[in-house]
Amino acid sequence: MHRLLTALRRGFKERIGWKRLGIAISLLIIAFAVSTLVHTLRGVDTGVILTALTEIPHGRIGLAALCVLCAFCTLTFYDFFALRTIGKKQVPYRIAALSSFTSYSIGHNIGATVFTGGAIRFRIYSDYGLNAIDVAKICFLSGLTFWLGNLFVLGFGMAYHPWAASSMDLLPPAMNRLIALGCLAGIATYFVWLMTGKERRELGQNGWKVVLPSARLTLLQVLIGVVDLGFCAMAMFLLMPQQPGIDFVSLAVVFILATLLGFASHAPGSLGVFDAAMLVALPEFSKEQLLATLLVFRVLYFVIPFATAISIMGAREIWLSVVIPWQQRRRLNEGFPSSAASATMPRQVERLEPVKRLKSRG
Repeated sequence: MHRLLTALRRGFKERIGWKRLGIAISLLIIAFAVSTLVHTLRGVDTGVILTALTEIPHGRIGLAALCVLCAFCTLTFYDFFALRTIGKKQVPYRIAALSSFTSYSIGHNIGATVFTGGAIRFRIYSDYGLNAIDVAKICFLSGLTFWLGNLFVLGFGMAYHPWAASSMDLLPPAMNRLIALGCLAGIATYFVWLMTGKERRELGQNGWKVVLPSARLTLLQVLIGVVDLGFCAMAMFLLMPQQPGIDFVSLAVVFILATLLGFASHAPGSLGVFDAAMLVALPEFSKEQLLATLLVFRVLYFVIPFATAISIMGAREIWLSVVIPWQQRRRLNEGFPSSAASATMPRQVERLEPVKRLKSRG
């Protein structure tokens, strides 16, 4: 039996591998989501969608935009917490905020967040002496903050309202409650494991080691993730149609499940996946009204932050790659006549002497 398992594991690594399996799962999620979305949108009247857009109160849109802003402000502490955890205290908060906001906004909208977000982080943090291993640790700890917050909120939400997820995962409420209790038990076990000692909190080998935060700091880590998700879910809640109505906890459960599916798909901006999950999970709402809500939320949470992040990174690159080198060349040129020119004048005269002699002989 042991030989069979060893052979299967070796064959899996050689012929398939985890990378190919992850790509296959992502494509499968995207294909299923697109087919579901196409099936769900049959018979939808675009005119009704436009009417539903005008019916969303402007005050609620403004409050939702404020919640999105607060969510991205909370998001900046993902990198700041990770930097302090790995001991890189020379990086100020403003740089951590810049890196966290731009890497998430650009990476999540382009897709393949691990690679695109990591590349943006390395471009920013390399100016402060951080190498690729440091950036990998930051990505790992930031992702850990995200998942701890998701599991915590999802666990409590599904334990309290287990039927909220039934329309999406097609499981009975009792099974959803059992899954929720399993999530909470897993987080509790993780805290107990952290309290067993610092030696147990050290992960990695061969030059790549990261010390996980202590149990006390992990509470702060979970709080960051919970507040971030809370603001995002509240933004969606404010944009939802007033009829037939839904409570905040149920919507939060559906929102987090749809968000996790979008992340698992690696689709740019979770496009199609997030929307299909929300439409499937909330059949009691009118499709046109729900699509209007999703459209406004996508503009607030995806389009505007993406455009802002692109503008910030573009302006930063122009400043670092064009403006600063131009200023340095200008300073050198302004100092050239007074010092460099006087020093090179005798050499130029010496080079001209042989030419004058030849002319006089001619």
